[in-house]
Amino acid sequence: MSPRVPYWRLSGFYLFYFGTLGALIPYWSLYLAARGHGAREIGEVFAVMAATKLVAPNVWGWLGDRSGRRMAIVRLGALGAFLAFCGVFLAGGYGRLLAAVALFSFFWNAVLPQVEATTMNHLGPETHRYASVRLWGSVGFILAVAGLGAVLERTGAGAVPVAVAAMLAGIWLASLAVPEARGAAGGAAAGGLLGLLRRREVAGLLAVCFLAQASHGPYYAFFTLYMEGAGHGRAVIGGLWALGVVAEIGVFLVMHRWLPRYGAVPLLLAALALTAARWVLVAAFPGSLALMAGAQLLHAASFGVYHASAIHLIHAWFRGRHQGRGQALYSSLSFGAGGAAGSYAAGWAWEGAGPAATYLGAAAVALLALGVAWASLGRRRPAAGPAPAGTL
Repeated sequence: MSPRVPYWRLSGFYLFYFGTLGALIPYWSLYLAARGHGAREIGEVFAVMAATKLVAPNVWGWLGDRSGRRMAIVRLGALGAFLAFCGVFLAGGYGRLLAAVALFSFFWNAVLPQVEATTMNHLGPETHRYASVRLWGSVGFILAVAGLGAVLERTGAGAVPVAVAAMLAGIWLASLAVPEARGAAGGAAAGGLLGLLRRREVAGLLAVCFLAQASHGPYYAFFTLYMEGAGHGRAVIGGLWALGVVAEIGVFLVMHRWLPRYGAVPLLLAALALTAARWVLVAAFPGSLALMAGAQLLHAASFGVYHASAIHLIHAWFRGRHQGRGQALYSSLSFGAGGAAGSYAAGWAWEGAGPAATYLGAAAVALLALGVAWASLGRRRPAAGPAPAGTL
């Protein structure tokens, strides 16, 4: 990797950002349940967190593309997210909690798409090495999951928002060290952003990303509660979350070799097939620790391979002045719209049909994503490096 790339500064940011997710995603449902909220309300809170990504990343992405000062936006978003999240400590009722979470998420969603664009610009012609930077986010996730899981064995769920707030403060401090990067070369596709979105492969990829993340709704909202109900202790559950991210790290270590060798599209197709298999395992064998460990190892595919392949394609197809909005669209349509739809549907399905049926539904959604990907992307094999918009 070129010495011009601020590797450790970028890696430090990812460490804190995904450390925050490691404190939030596995244990937020426990905290909400301890406050007395039921499955439907928990699903709604997760849906609000995801739904803000429909608007917020695109607003911040437009500002980033117009100003060219992506890291200034990141610092503002990180500070705003920390201050807004502190409102959780003051929220007595469900309505106030939901408002605090919505405001926190609006600022929070300013952060990652702009950092992703900054990282890709710093990497320049070495964009296939993105996973080597991103893997430190997975390390942060593991440390947070394992550490907070051990703490929760000895304390109450009230430790969860404290840990999240501390990590958010770390994100803001880390953002101060990351320098701005020059925008990537390459013009926009003919017809501008709308013309780019009309391309079959671009529209297909965004639809696939929506469906892939929708299939994760039951996992992010209810996996911890599901495992508790199956008889696993909180330390074991934390270990399962950590195992999934260890597998993710392993994939990130080799993606810079796999992308040139196999291509992003074949890797994406394989990841979607393995995602469906993962949810079938979780639906059928929640009481088997060995099989749950196997399902967690498939996180290497359902997130690691999927994300590295998808973000590679987004960077290749959204160039020049569309770069920030390309990352924002990826975030808003996948983790935003897809995550919101998946979490909301999971909350209703959990109460109406039960956990096993909910995860089987997630497997069906993953298979639908595979079908869309095959139809719209199946014959394409982009190279490892970036390409001007209008090619590929």
